[in-house]
Amino acid sequence: MIGKIILVLLIGLLALGYQALVPPPPKICGSPGGPPITGTRVRLRDGRYLAYKESGVPKETASYKIIFVHGFSSNRHDASLATSGLVETLGIYLVTFDRPGYGESDPDPKRTVESTALDIEDLADKLELGSKFYVIGFSMGGQTVWGCLKYIPHRLAGAALIAPVVNYWWPSFPSNLSVEAYNQQFMQDQWALRVAHYAPWLVHWWNSQKWFPSSSVIAGRLKLSKQDIEIASQTHEKRKAWKEHAVQQGEPESLYRDLIIGFGKWEFDPMNLKNPFVDNEGSVHLWQGDEDGLVPVLLQHYIAKKLPWIQYHEVPNAGHLFPHVDSARDAILKTLLIGDK
Repeated sequence: MIGKIILVLLIGLLALGYQALVPPPPKICGSPGGPPITGTRVRLRDGRYLAYKESGVPKETASYKIIFVHGFSSNRHDASLATSGLVETLGIYLVTFDRPGYGESDPDPKRTVESTALDIEDLADKLELGSKFYVIGFSMGGQTVWGCLKYIPHRLAGAALIAPVVNYWWPSFPSNLSVEAYNQQFMQDQWALRVAHYAPWLVHWWNSQKWFPSSSVIAGRLKLSKQDIEIASQTHEKRKAWKEHAVQQGEPESLYRDLIIGFGKWEFDPMNLKNPFVDNEGSVHLWQGDEDGLVPVLLQHYIAKKLPWIQYHEVPNAGHLFPHVDSARDAILKTLLIGDK
């Protein structure tokens, strides 16, 4: 009898452990009980749907066509670049999209840095943007731009990385430098990133348990600069709505998979990339605020040194949210599209 009781208890503990480790299935948009489909979507090469939003001038008359990649816990409605006064002046067409698992885009359980870059190429072809287009990625979306530079460089007219999130485990980083930058993060974030890198199967449990602090970024307790605090107070309601929409299919296929991919072992090292514009037919830019508390500026310095073909722009007294400043948006677009013209 005692043996049977112990066996039942063990089975119960294993079942509880399995439930804690394995995330629930995503609530697919348009499925029974899932969120409604409210935006425009395209069907990709593997049957998944990608939701997108168009801004700016009509693509048929546009001089420049840009695909913008949103950051962590955001979505296709983050089209702040489209509010720049240069959109009409230069004739800019801008398309934003929900990355897989975010907003109204179907999750991709096999998502990688490469697959998201191919999603962008697929989206461009479905929208008939032509043989070449520009890509801009903000924060975690910057990692997707690295993927575009690796996997679809032949499709790019130019690229901009805005405060791009770095992976502390990229092989080219000197260990002392990556450790110094890593230690600048909150202790709870250091642990959250360790789990994502070394034990991705624990990410769901780690970020859903209540015993000790998990990711401060997921919790919305960010390390903000003075400028960030001002911007966040002005955009609080909008950003809150963005996050609610971003994770409506569930955090495992949006936020948690972002952590696993962004801080896992990459298929390539960005610092080994070659210049895709050897004939100066395009350019690549990296923009970084010097008071960014989320993305260490010293690692961006190293990247700029290793890849001199990337034009590095450091914004003084700026935090992570500086692209929401009008002058910054104008500078990013003007520099990428027309340079010194």
